[in-house]
Amino acid sequence: MTSPNADDIMSDDQLDKTLDTSLTSARATAAASDDGEIHSGVGVLDKTVKILDALESGPATLGQLVAATGLARPTAHRLAIALERHRFVLRDQHSRFALGSRFAELAAAAGEDRLLTAAGPILQTLLDRTGESAQIYRRQGDQRVCIAAVERASGLRDSIPVGAMLSMEAGSAAQILLAWEDSERLHQGLRRAKFSAAKLAAVRKRGWSESVNEREEGVCSISAPIRNASGQVIAAISISGPTGRMGNSPGRRYAPLVMAAGKYLTDALIKASSGR
Repeated sequence: MTSPNADDIMSDDQLDKTLDTSLTSARATAAASDDGEIHSGVGVLDKTVKILDALESGPATLGQLVAATGLARPTAHRLAIALERHRFVLRDQHSRFALGSRFAELAAAAGEDRLLTAAGPILQTLLDRTGESAQIYRRQGDQRVCIAAVERASGLRDSIPVGAMLSMEAGSAAQILLAWEDSERLHQGLRRAKFSAAKLAAVRKRGWSESVNEREEGVCSISAPIRNASGQVIAAISISGPTGRMGNSPGRRYAPLVMAAGKYLTDALIKASSGR
Protein backbone atom coordinates (compact mmCIF):
# COMPACT_ATOMS: atom_id res chain seq x y z
CA MET A 1 0.00 0.00 0.00
CA THR A 2 1.42 3.38 -1.04
CA SER A 3 1.94 5.87 1.76
CA PRO A 4 0.34 9.28 1.18
CA ASN A 5 2.64 12.08 0.13
CA ALA A 6 3.01 14.81 2.71
CA ASP A 7 1.85 17.33 0.10
CA ASP A 8 -1.47 15.44 -0.26
CA ILE A 9 -2.30 15.66 3.44
CA MET A 10 -4.43 18.67 4.45
CA SER A 11 -3.65 20.53 7.56
CA ASP A 12 -6.42 21.01 10.11
CA ASP A 13 -6.78 24.65 8.99
CA GLN A 14 -7.07 23.64 5.35
CA LEU A 15 -9.67 20.99 6.19
CA ASP A 16 -11.74 23.49 8.18
CA LYS A 17 -11.61 25.99 5.31
CA THR A 18 -12.66 23.33 2.80
CA LEU A 19 -15.61 22.24 4.96
CA ASP A 20 -16.69 25.86 5.46
CA THR A 21 -16.54 26.48 1.70
CA SER A 22 -18.55 23.33 0.96
CA LEU A 23 -21.16 24.18 3.58
CA THR A 24 -21.50 27.75 2.30
CA SER A 25 -21.91 26.46 -1.26
CA ALA A 26 -24.54 23.93 -0.19
CA ARG A 27 -26.50 26.61 1.67
CA ALA A 28 -26.38 28.89 -1.35
CA THR A 29 -27.63 26.12 -3.61
CA ALA A 30 -30.45 25.31 -1.18
CA ALA A 31 -31.42 28.97 -0.94
CA ALA A 32 -31.56 29.20 -4.72
CA SER A 33 -33.83 26.16 -5.06
CA ASP A 34 -35.85 26.29 -1.84
CA ASP A 35 -38.52 28.86 -2.76
CA GLY A 36 -41.18 27.35 -0.53
CA GLU A 37 -42.90 25.67 -3.46
CA ILE A 38 -43.40 22.04 -4.34
CA HIS A 39 -41.88 21.12 -7.68
CA SER A 40 -43.45 17.95 -9.04
CA GLY A 41 -41.43 17.81 -12.23
CA VAL A 42 -44.59 18.46 -14.25
CA GLY A 43 -44.35 22.14 -15.06
CA VAL A 44 -47.92 22.79 -16.19
CA LEU A 45 -49.27 21.13 -13.05
CA ASP A 46 -47.06 23.24 -10.80
CA LYS A 47 -48.19 26.40 -12.60
CA THR A 48 -51.84 25.37 -12.28
CA VAL A 49 -51.41 24.86 -8.54
CA LYS A 50 -49.91 28.36 -8.33
CA ILE A 51 -53.17 29.74 -9.78
CA LEU A 52 -55.27 27.80 -7.26
CA ASP A 53 -53.03 28.78 -4.36
CA ALA A 54 -53.38 32.43 -5.33
CA LEU A 55 -57.18 32.14 -5.43
CA GLU A 56 -57.32 30.47 -2.03
CA SER A 57 -57.14 33.90 -0.39
CA GLY A 58 -60.03 35.26 -2.46
CA PRO A 59 -61.10 36.44 -5.94
CA ALA A 60 -58.42 38.01 -8.14
CA THR A 61 -58.18 39.82 -11.45
CA LEU A 62 -55.86 38.50 -14.13
CA GLY A 63 -53.32 41.16 -13.22
CA GLN A 64 -53.44 40.14 -9.58
CA LEU A 65 -52.95 36.49 -10.56
CA VAL A 66 -49.90 37.42 -12.60
CA ALA A 67 -48.45 39.40 -9.69
CA ALA A 68 -49.18 36.64 -7.15
CA THR A 69 -47.88 33.72 -9.22
CA GLY A 70 -45.05 35.28 -11.19
CA LEU A 71 -46.42 33.60 -14.32
CA ALA A 72 -46.44 35.29 -17.70
CA ARG A 73 -49.79 36.95 -18.38
CA PRO A 74 -50.71 34.69 -21.35
CA THR A 75 -49.84 31.59 -19.28
CA ALA A 76 -51.87 32.73 -16.26
CA HIS A 77 -54.83 33.56 -18.50
CA ARG A 78 -54.67 30.26 -20.39
CA LEU A 79 -54.55 28.19 -17.20
CA ALA A 80 -57.30 30.18 -15.47
CA ILE A 81 -59.61 29.76 -18.48
CA ALA A 82 -58.88 26.01 -18.61
CA LEU A 83 -59.67 25.71 -14.90
CA GLU A 84 -62.89 27.64 -15.45
CA ARG A 85 -64.01 25.18 -18.12
CA HIS A 86 -63.56 22.36 -15.63
CA ARG A 87 -65.39 24.40 -12.93
CA PHE A 88 -62.37 24.56 -10.63
CA VAL A 89 -62.45 28.31 -11.22
CA LEU A 90 -65.32 30.69 -11.89
CA ARG A 91 -65.67 34.39 -12.53
CA ASP A 92 -67.70 36.57 -10.21
CA GLN A 93 -69.89 39.56 -11.04
CA HIS A 94 -66.79 41.74 -11.27
CA SER A 95 -65.14 39.34 -13.75
CA ARG A 96 -62.57 38.31 -11.15
CA PHE A 97 -61.38 34.72 -10.99
CA ALA A 98 -62.41 32.72 -7.91
CA LEU A 99 -62.39 29.10 -6.77
CA GLY A 100 -65.26 27.19 -8.35
CA SER A 101 -67.86 24.68 -7.28
CA ARG A 102 -65.98 21.60 -8.47
CA PHE A 103 -64.01 21.53 -5.23
CA ALA A 104 -67.22 21.30 -3.20
CA GLU A 105 -68.48 18.52 -5.45
CA LEU A 106 -65.28 16.53 -5.01
CA ALA A 107 -65.36 17.12 -1.27
CA ALA A 108 -68.95 15.90 -1.20
CA ALA A 109 -67.99 12.78 -3.13
CA ALA A 110 -65.07 12.15 -0.78
CA GLY A 111 -67.36 12.43 2.22
CA GLU A 112 -70.11 10.33 0.68
CA ASP A 113 -69.14 7.15 2.54
CA ARG A 114 -69.53 8.90 5.89
CA LEU A 115 -72.87 10.30 4.80
CA LEU A 116 -74.15 6.96 3.54
CA THR A 117 -73.08 5.22 6.76
CA ALA A 118 -75.34 7.53 8.77
CA ALA A 119 -78.07 7.89 6.15
CA GLY A 120 -79.74 4.47 6.21
CA PRO A 121 -81.34 4.64 9.67
CA ILE A 122 -82.41 8.27 9.17
CA LEU A 123 -84.08 7.59 5.83
CA GLN A 124 -85.89 4.63 7.36
CA THR A 125 -87.02 6.81 10.27
CA LEU A 126 -88.40 9.38 7.81
CA LEU A 127 -90.27 6.65 5.98
CA ASP A 128 -91.69 5.30 9.25
CA ARG A 129 -92.72 8.75 10.50
CA THR A 130 -94.15 10.12 7.25
CA GLY A 131 -95.18 7.02 5.32
CA GLU A 132 -93.43 8.44 2.22
CA SER A 133 -90.36 7.51 0.21
CA ALA A 134 -87.15 9.23 1.32
CA GLN A 135 -84.01 10.07 -0.66
CA ILE A 136 -80.68 11.87 -0.50
CA TYR A 137 -79.39 13.78 -3.51
CA ARG A 138 -76.01 15.23 -4.33
CA ARG A 139 -75.28 17.65 -7.12
CA GLN A 140 -73.19 16.30 -9.97
CA GLY A 141 -72.46 18.94 -12.57
CA ASP A 142 -75.71 20.20 -14.07
CA GLN A 143 -77.72 17.31 -12.62
CA ARG A 144 -78.41 15.73 -9.27
CA VAL A 145 -77.89 12.10 -8.41
CA CYS A 146 -79.78 10.01 -5.89
CA ILE A 147 -77.16 8.46 -3.60
CA ALA A 148 -79.51 6.81 -1.07
CA ALA A 149 -83.20 5.96 -0.94
CA VAL A 150 -85.90 3.96 0.85
CA GLU A 151 -89.37 3.34 -0.55
CA ARG A 152 -92.85 2.48 0.67
CA ALA A 153 -93.55 -1.21 0.56
CA SER A 154 -96.93 -0.72 -1.13
CA GLY A 155 -99.34 1.83 -2.49
CA LEU A 156 -98.62 4.88 -4.61
CA ARG A 157 -95.05 6.08 -4.26
CA ASP A 158 -92.46 8.22 -5.97
CA SER A 159 -89.94 5.57 -6.96
CA ILE A 160 -86.41 6.93 -7.47
CA PRO A 161 -83.64 4.31 -7.47
CA VAL A 162 -80.13 4.93 -6.19
CA GLY A 163 -77.99 6.23 -9.05
CA ALA A 164 -80.86 7.95 -10.82
CA MET A 165 -79.90 11.28 -12.42
CA LEU A 166 -82.50 14.04 -12.19
CA SER A 167 -82.66 17.57 -13.49
CA MET A 168 -81.55 20.59 -11.50
CA GLU A 169 -84.39 22.54 -13.08
CA ALA A 170 -87.24 21.27 -10.90
CA GLY A 171 -88.00 19.65 -7.58
CA SER A 172 -87.44 20.58 -3.95
CA ALA A 173 -84.01 18.88 -3.80
CA ALA A 174 -82.86 20.91 -6.80
CA GLN A 175 -83.96 24.05 -4.95
CA ILE A 176 -81.87 23.10 -1.92
CA LEU A 177 -78.80 22.23 -3.96
CA LEU A 178 -78.99 25.53 -5.86
CA ALA A 179 -80.17 27.94 -3.16
CA TRP A 180 -76.78 28.29 -1.42
CA GLU A 181 -74.62 28.33 -4.58
CA ASP A 182 -72.47 31.35 -5.45
CA SER A 183 -74.38 34.12 -7.25
CA GLU A 184 -73.08 33.34 -10.74
CA ARG A 185 -73.95 29.66 -10.63
CA LEU A 186 -77.28 30.43 -8.98
CA HIS A 187 -78.24 32.78 -11.83
CA GLN A 188 -77.13 30.22 -14.40
CA GLY A 189 -79.25 27.57 -12.71
CA LEU A 190 -82.31 29.79 -12.69
CA ARG A 191 -82.29 30.36 -16.45
CA ARG A 192 -84.30 27.23 -17.18
CA ALA A 193 -85.60 26.44 -13.72
CA LYS A 194 -89.28 26.08 -12.90
CA PHE A 195 -88.70 27.97 -9.65
CA SER A 196 -87.71 31.60 -9.17
CA ALA A 197 -84.99 33.56 -7.39
CA ALA A 198 -87.63 34.74 -4.91
CA LYS A 199 -88.50 31.14 -4.09
CA LEU A 200 -84.84 30.31 -3.45
CA ALA A 201 -84.54 33.36 -1.20
CA ALA A 202 -87.46 31.99 0.83
CA VAL A 203 -85.76 28.57 0.95
CA ARG A 204 -82.58 30.11 2.38
CA LYS A 205 -84.60 32.01 4.96
CA ARG A 206 -86.69 29.12 6.29
CA GLY A 207 -84.20 26.28 5.70
CA TRP A 208 -86.42 23.92 3.67
CA SER A 209 -88.10 23.68 0.28
CA GLU A 210 -91.16 22.11 -1.26
CA SER A 211 -92.38 21.39 -4.76
CA VAL A 212 -95.87 20.49 -5.90
CA ASN A 213 -96.40 19.23 -9.47
CA GLU A 214 -93.05 20.85 -10.33
CA ARG A 215 -90.89 17.90 -11.31
CA GLU A 216 -93.77 15.66 -12.28
CA GLU A 217 -97.54 16.12 -12.33
CA GLY A 218 -99.16 14.60 -9.27
CA VAL A 219 -95.90 14.42 -7.27
CA CYS A 220 -94.76 16.63 -4.42
CA SER A 221 -91.67 16.67 -2.21
CA ILE A 222 -90.04 18.41 0.74
CA SER A 223 -86.26 18.78 1.14
CA ALA A 224 -83.73 20.17 3.60
CA PRO A 225 -79.96 20.72 3.39
CA ILE A 226 -77.17 18.49 4.64
CA ARG A 227 -74.00 20.45 5.38
CA ASN A 228 -70.36 19.58 5.93
CA ALA A 229 -68.13 20.79 8.75
CA SER A 230 -67.47 24.03 6.82
CA GLY A 231 -71.18 24.80 6.59
CA GLN A 232 -71.40 24.11 2.86
CA VAL A 233 -74.53 22.42 1.54
CA ILE A 234 -73.29 19.12 0.12
CA ALA A 235 -76.55 17.21 -0.26
CA ALA A 236 -80.31 17.39 0.12
CA ILE A 237 -82.51 14.99 2.06
CA SER A 238 -86.08 14.62 0.81
CA ILE A 239 -89.37 12.84 1.10
CA SER A 240 -91.65 12.54 -1.92
CA GLY A 241 -95.00 11.07 -2.81
CA PRO A 242 -98.33 11.68 -4.53
CA THR A 243 -99.98 15.05 -4.13
CA GLY A 244 -103.29 13.35 -3.43
CA ARG A 245 -101.91 11.89 -0.23
CA MET A 246 -99.43 14.59 0.85
CA GLY A 247 -101.59 17.61 -0.02
CA ASN A 248 -100.90 20.88 -1.80
CA SER A 249 -98.87 22.35 1.09
CA PRO A 250 -96.83 19.40 2.30
CA GLY A 251 -94.16 21.58 3.88
CA ARG A 252 -96.47 22.67 6.70
CA ARG A 253 -96.82 19.09 7.83
CA TYR A 254 -93.50 17.46 6.98
CA ALA A 255 -90.82 20.18 6.94
CA PRO A 256 -89.91 19.88 10.66
CA LEU A 257 -89.22 16.15 10.27
CA VAL A 258 -87.12 16.58 7.12
CA MET A 259 -85.17 19.49 8.65
CA ALA A 260 -84.47 17.43 11.77
CA ALA A 261 -83.16 14.58 9.60
CA GLY A 262 -80.90 16.99 7.69
CA LYS A 263 -79.56 18.44 10.92
CA TYR A 264 -78.88 14.98 12.33
CA LEU A 265 -76.82 14.02 9.27
CA THR A 266 -75.02 17.36 9.33
CA ASP A 267 -74.07 16.81 12.97
CA ALA A 268 -72.94 13.26 12.15
CA LEU A 269 -70.64 14.54 9.39
CA ILE A 270 -69.18 17.23 11.64
CA LYS A 271 -68.56 14.66 14.38
CA ALA A 272 -66.93 12.25 11.92
CA SER A 273 -64.68 14.94 10.44
CA SER A 274 -63.46 15.96 13.89
CA GLY A 275 -62.65 12.35 14.76
CA ARG A 276 -64.91 12.29 17.81
